[in-house]
Amino acid sequence: MATIAVVGCLDTKGHEHAFLANAIRGLGHTPLLIDTGTTNSPQVTPDIGVTEICESFSEPNDRGSCVSEIAAAVGPFFRRLADNSRIDAVISLGGGGGTSIGTAAMRALPLGIPKVMVSTLASGNTAAYVGTSDIVMMPSIVDVAGLNRLSRSIFTAAAHAVCGMAEARQTRSAAASATDKPLIVASMFGNTTDCVRVATEILEAAGYEVLTFHATGTGGRTMESLIASGMVSGVLDITTTEIADEICGGVLSAGPTRLEAAGIADLPAIVVPGCVDMINFGPREQMPAALQSRRLYQHNDQVTLMRSTAEENRQIAVFIADKLNAYRKPPTVLLPLKGVSVVAEAGGPFHDAEADRVLFSTLEERLNPQIRLVKADLAINDPAFATLCATELKSLLQQAPSEQDE
Repeated sequence: MATIAVVGCLDTKGHEHAFLANAIRGLGHTPLLIDTGTTNSPQVTPDIGVTEICESFSEPNDRGSCVSEIAAAVGPFFRRLADNSRIDAVISLGGGGGTSIGTAAMRALPLGIPKVMVSTLASGNTAAYVGTSDIVMMPSIVDVAGLNRLSRSIFTAAAHAVCGMAEARQTRSAAASATDKPLIVASMFGNTTDCVRVATEILEAAGYEVLTFHATGTGGRTMESLIASGMVSGVLDITTTEIADEICGGVLSAGPTRLEAAGIADLPAIVVPGCVDMINFGPREQMPAALQSRRLYQHNDQVTLMRSTAEENRQIAVFIADKLNAYRKPPTVLLPLKGVSVVAEAGGPFHDAEADRVLFSTLEERLNPQIRLVKADLAINDPAFATLCATELKSLLQQAPSEQDE
């Protein structure tokens, strides 16, 4: 039996959420009805009221402010529910405000906890609601406003979906300890594919499972989210190109918190300045006029790469060093001196010895002495460099205490 949080604005959609809770109860699970309504006057009696979520809730006259206040409070509240094992899954029904609040609660939960959002907005651009989480967005088809033959069918299907997901998770969790391998996350780009592939093969042969994330902004944010979830044993961050986009205005930034999660989680980590020679933009004709004179490389019709300058490489190195210096468990930094990407190698369109020199020397100057810095006279995709990355991570993993020792 799973406890499934049924969260929503019970002042306007109480009867709909009560129907959903009854459907979950009929499937053999326990619903936990949670009110996030903006008036504190629910149509049905909740198990948890809005004032328990938002202690300073005072029903402001402006509904937008009220929704924002509750949305800010539900994340920490739901994280505490999960940390205390009070919920196994969550489901919500909503329009604009309800979807904003419901998905804010869901995004705060670890990956793997089932999350279903039945929404009037599910057929549009849901990026702002889903973020880097594993929320399932389900179109409500009709407005969440009353019970009728169509809404009852949709809500019943949603109840079956979240219950099935919760049951599958419980079954999977029961068997996981006997079959799951320690999990490693790796960052990759087209220009570092060979390196990550060889390193992955070595780590998998050593008994690890490797999940690879494409360093496209969303990929980096998702990887950081998974690291923060507590599911990861080690980090193989070979492709930190998103930092170049963050600093230089490219389109694939993962945000200013890139590289932070592994430090907060105290995980063994290998960090390489992979592909920081390139900043990503769309079609060349859409690039700002001020950048048209820079050294550019047409990756394809939709992607134009711009070579980072020596000064930009200094800023990138400062960013990386400042993040890594904050780690309590020192990571290992590997420098591929003959090229941080395929196109940055000697003879390649982005080869720039001075920019590379500034990158490497700034890292060497700014990194704390306890951080192991390895300078390899190799290109990033040389099999020997990939082997070095895997070997160094295995060494860090062997030094880390096992879960049984904690």
